[in-house]
Amino acid sequence: MSNNIKARLYVEHDLSAGGQILLEGSQGHYLVNVMRLKAADHILLFNGRQGEWLAEITKAHKGRAVVVVEEIVMTQKPEPDLWYLFAPIKKARIDYMVQKATELGVSLIRPVLTARTNLDRLKEDKIRLNAIEAAEQCERFTVPTVEPMIKLAALLKDWPEDRLMMFCDEEGDQNTFPVGRAMDEVAAWQDRPKKWAILIGPEGGFTLDERRLIRSKANVVPVTLGPRILRADTAAIAAITLWQSYAGDWR
Repeated sequence: MSNNIKARLYVEHDLSAGGQILLEGSQGHYLVNVMRLKAADHILLFNGRQGEWLAEITKAHKGRAVVVVEEIVMTQKPEPDLWYLFAPIKKARIDYMVQKATELGVSLIRPVLTARTNLDRLKEDKIRLNAIEAAEQCERFTVPTVEPMIKLAALLKDWPEDRLMMFCDEEGDQNTFPVGRAMDEVAAWQDRPKKWAILIGPEGGFTLDERRLIRSKANVVPVTLGPRILRADTAAIAAITLWQSYAGDWR
């Protein structure tokens, strides 16, 4: 394999030795105009299904590049099945949250509309592009699925029975576990669930009615993230990190 790798890109194409791929649009512009790559330069490609592959640029001109796939570098790696559900906040912080959630290994990203949500409209393609860029940079082998925004009640109504939800409840009560203790118990289960989700609320938190609705679900684990009130983006990073350390692929 070439020791002079210039870039790493996510593609939708199937990957196999000898395959030829035309990269244009934003990817072609990035390779040719930003990175100034040319014929004979090498890049890495991944598609979330078939591992990571080495490819050689054979043509590069006017924001378009043709690459030929040469050989597999790493086979596809299994990743945790963790959903990240969040109430949208300010745009710049959403970008940050999506980037960090991707780097931390979530498998699905979905905005949730709550009573105190600040935004009621998001561009899914922008979120997905942000996730793709983060996946390319952090060397993960997949890109999280991005689902459209859903109302909290609708999300809970059709909640899958085989998936547990870590409900980050800043209000708390006697039935709210410190997240470390909750994950200790989960880790001790002989057949601990492999499917999880983390639900993060909006600025101002969930309403009392929302908290009651969430807690009415049998497979919800209410947790507190500590004695301090965290911003939504901080809470997301803390919760995902703790989950990964107890039940994810950091173990």
